[in-house]
Amino acid sequence: MNYFEMDMDPQALQGIGVLGLAHVGDAVYDLLVRTMLVSRGHGAVGDLHRRTVSFVKAEAQAAAAQKLLPLLTEEELAVYKRGRNAHVNTVPHHAAVGDYHAATGLETLFGHLYLRGERERLLALFAAVTEA
Repeated sequence: MNYFEMDMDPQALQGIGVLGLAHVGDAVYDLLVRTMLVSRGHGAVGDLHRRTVSFVKAEAQAAAAQKLLPLLTEEELAVYKRGRNAHVNTVPHHAAVGDYHAATGLETLFGHLYLRGERERLLALFAAVTEA
């Protein structure tokens, strides 16, 4: 199985819970951010870490989600809302509850797109929130 190039059928994808999708999407989003930063020449490890955190913290992901909402298809919006409305057991102390839920929605969407093999769409949405 090539886990770098996933292409799950919709039925198999339905078998994955919302928080499972968010778990994958968190890693996908983090990898995209890290790759973007390294490719832009931010090479010092401490600098890379600080910049990465500035993109992946709940507050920043919630802001990214707000930028994406008008761009989403009906299906993507439904996936985002499933993630946003998911019951989570804990919210980090440093995150606002609303931001954390919006971030979970974003991660769910990114996990869904990644597992579906929709790399071009994933990259287009990522570019929409990271490029000025």
